[in-house]
Amino acid sequence: MFTRRTALIALAGSLVLPLPALAQTTGSVAPAEPSSTYSTEEILSAGHQFFGKASRNFGAAIEYVFQNQGEPSAYIVGEEGSGAFVGGLRYGEGTIYYKNGTSQRIFWQGPSIGWDFGGNGSRTMTLVYNSQSPQDLYARFGGVEGTAYLVGGVGVNFQKKDDIILAPIRTGVGARLGANIGYLKYSGRPSWNPF
Repeated sequence: MFTRRTALIALAGSLVLPLPALAQTTGSVAPAEPSSTYSTEEILSAGHQFFGKASRNFGAAIEYVFQNQGEPSAYIVGEEGSGAFVGGLRYGEGTIYYKNGTSQRIFWQGPSIGWDFGGNGSRTMTLVYNSQSPQDLYARFGGVEGTAYLVGGVGVNFQKKDDIILAPIRTGVGARLGANIGYLKYSGRPSWNPF
């Protein structure tokens, strides 16, 4: 005999049965892990904020670096000054930012030699690859650089030490022409000694 009570039990049973199946399907999807590298969009946004109007050619430089090296684990923004008459010196300071939220002041200085003449002041964004902490960078990074601009310009070069690669992107003001070979020494404290 079909009663109101039997109908309610049947209805309640039909509502309860699908719930475990629903919990199983939604519970099997794991949340996405946060990325440990910066995307092109994140670097372009940070660069445009830092460089401002001087960033006209910045997008092309970022595209070039990303095609060669991929997504960086950190980046440095700062300012530097350099000058050369065959031999040259470069000094800079900035802040390094890691995707995990770590940030710290960092300084760099170094000599160069080559067919290089002039001086310039630059705003610099350096993309950092294969580094997990600022202490990874406290070493000398060698590289080759070519510069040719009068008044302003954007330049990129690569520096390497073991498996860590740095890609400084500079937009500068000054008069500079030439090519040089040298290194930059990164540290947690400023120093006048370029060696």
